[in-house]
Amino acid sequence: MRCVRRRRRTVLTRKGKFIMKRLGIIVILVGISTLVMTLIGAYAQSRNAPKPTPRTASGHELPNCPVGGQPINLAVSTATDDGPVFFCCSGCIKKFKADPKKLAGAVADQRKALAALPRVQVTCPVSGEPVKTDVFIRVKGNKVQFCCRNCRAKYEKDPAKYGTNLTNIYTYQMKCPVTGKPIDAQVSAEAPAGEIVFFCCKDCPDKFRMEPERFSPKLEEQGFRLDLATRKP
Repeated sequence: MRCVRRRRRTVLTRKGKFIMKRLGIIVILVGISTLVMTLIGAYAQSRNAPKPTPRTASGHELPNCPVGGQPINLAVSTATDDGPVFFCCSGCIKKFKADPKKLAGAVADQRKALAALPRVQVTCPVSGEPVKTDVFIRVKGNKVQFCCRNCRAKYEKDPAKYGTNLTNIYTYQMKCPVTGKPIDAQVSAEAPAGEIVFFCCKDCPDKFRMEPERFSPKLEEQGFRLDLATRKP
């Protein structure tokens, strides 16, 4: 009788352990499935959530491209008599030039928003060369700089001739991507795809050329997204 009882106890014990293992596996599977469903829900919610409007390091929102409707890239623009027009990508420039009048309202909205962004003059309205900070005049209360005294004299003699040039002589890049110091209009270099980048001193362009991927995030903070995948021929 004792042997029979021991056998029964052994069988019951084995069955209990088997059931507990099964229950443990079920609990683990339920936990895994719950975790997977939670992750899927979070991913779907993140995709459907509205993306925050890109801002510059100064906290200003970037206006939208008049063609694509997406936030602009300050490294992509085309010059017009009324000032530069900025786009989200280079493909939008061709579409804009095909019918600029159609997009006049969107361009006006963009310029209104850009008026709140800080900017700095980098080229002479007469020659297009880099400006010197100590050669300037005041035009309607605003300082206009020139590359030399000869250009300043030419402008003063016939300001109407160069009036339209005043809208295309600025950059919204305020800081050097290498040091973070204010840029010097006399010091600039081309990025791999041909974008013009300004620096604070003559030592920084070489550092930038050696490691553009390292310093490009500092430009992106200012609204300039460089095309590092493309190399200018």
